[in-house]
Amino acid sequence: MSEIATLDSRPLGADGRPWPGFAEAVAVWTRIALLSFGGPAGQIAVMHRILVEEKRWLGEARFLHALNFCMLLPGPEAQQLAVYIGWLLHRTAGGLIAGLLFVLPGMAAIMVLSIIYALFGDVGFVAALFFGLKAAVLAIVLQAVVRIGKRALKNTAMVALAAASFIAIFCFAAPFPAIILAAGAIGFFGARSGHRVFAGNGGHGASSARGVDDADTLLGTGVPDHARPGRGHSLKLATVLLALWLGPTALLLALLGPDNVFSDIAVFFSQMAVVTFGGAYAVLAYVAQAAVGSYGWLAPGEMLDGLGMAETTPGPLIMVTQFVGFMGAFRDPGGLAPLTAGVLGGLLTTWVTFAPCFLWIFLGAPYIERLRGNRALSGALTAITAAVVGVILNLAIWFALHVVFREVGVFEGFGLRVAVPDPASIDWAAAALAAAALIAVFRYRLATGPLLGGAALLGLALHAAELVVP
Repeated sequence: MSEIATLDSRPLGADGRPWPGFAEAVAVWTRIALLSFGGPAGQIAVMHRILVEEKRWLGEARFLHALNFCMLLPGPEAQQLAVYIGWLLHRTAGGLIAGLLFVLPGMAAIMVLSIIYALFGDVGFVAALFFGLKAAVLAIVLQAVVRIGKRALKNTAMVALAAASFIAIFCFAAPFPAIILAAGAIGFFGARSGHRVFAGNGGHGASSARGVDDADTLLGTGVPDHARPGRGHSLKLATVLLALWLGPTALLLALLGPDNVFSDIAVFFSQMAVVTFGGAYAVLAYVAQAAVGSYGWLAPGEMLDGLGMAETTPGPLIMVTQFVGFMGAFRDPGGLAPLTAGVLGGLLTTWVTFAPCFLWIFLGAPYIERLRGNRALSGALTAITAAVVGVILNLAIWFALHVVFREVGVFEGFGLRVAVPDPASIDWAAAALAAAALIAVFRYRLATGPLLGGAALLGLALHAAELVVP
């Protein structure tokens, strides 16, 4: 299978179809990137729909195996999944193309919005646009929870793991890494003991009429030659990736010293890149505390404005860090023009945040592919996926509360820590838009593009109506 990993080659895949070349791969990953709204749940669902159901480049079990591994890594799991699948199909070049294209639309959108925010603050039409888009994003996220849950929760044991995961994080604020470790241990020892409910590949798609078997796809069930571990290649690749990731940080420290804003950004977000288990939401409190309290990059509450930008633009939610880096450098530009400093600060943040994602995949994925048939490991990863469904459900509910209600408090007592909305603060316009978006998605199966466009137009229309009738 060595030939299939070469870009622009056209050998036949396992199912007899010509292998996708460079132009087709770029077109597919660009399409995925432009449709990747709604956080990791929505992004993973888009990838699954296009790569598994539509293109049939890989099957259900292989997709979930790759996803399970990416869930274990620090950083944005959806972007890492894109790198993994791109690498699996077209070697290192394919992984780079998939990973970079996944990030570029969101990076450009956040940069433009950050400039508008820094120069003009709360612009009415921008706020109205976000207002409409948030309702659509809520529907997309909930749809993704349902779709992923149907594929991952194949038996009562997996349902119980998802429910326990949800209760742990929603009611008791349990840390995400602890939930993942517990689920992985349960799945590992359960599968090792021979319990069929923890069979890793035994039912990822088998019980679903829409499941796609690995054998019926382009990639098939085998392992490409380039996906086998190789010490020399891994060491060389690791050296290059480490230099690309940490080299700019070391250079800035040497040239500007440790007290410069660009040095602070490079060091802080390089550290963050290795501890961001659980995605953007899991790390927001950590970033906000440092950005507001320690460095003074943001004013209180501005992190939520940045999150609103990331929620309603394509790409990983962790892209909110670009907004943080932009504002930090914009407000402390040194000898540069504020906008120039802001742009450089945002780009630096994005670089040190995403560069290590390629390192984790290119070094770890060959070993994960090699262990794809390992029963205990597959059981652990399957259990982790079930637990993550509960975590994503928690995120969806958290998002729903903050879309529909203007004020959301926290109840603490009896060991509980639960988000509680103020019923008097309900935003009826937001609730109506969210209900309309949910009906459009679940009843009429409206596609993502028209849904987002319609919701944005409704948000702008409401804003225009408020200007006419205050």
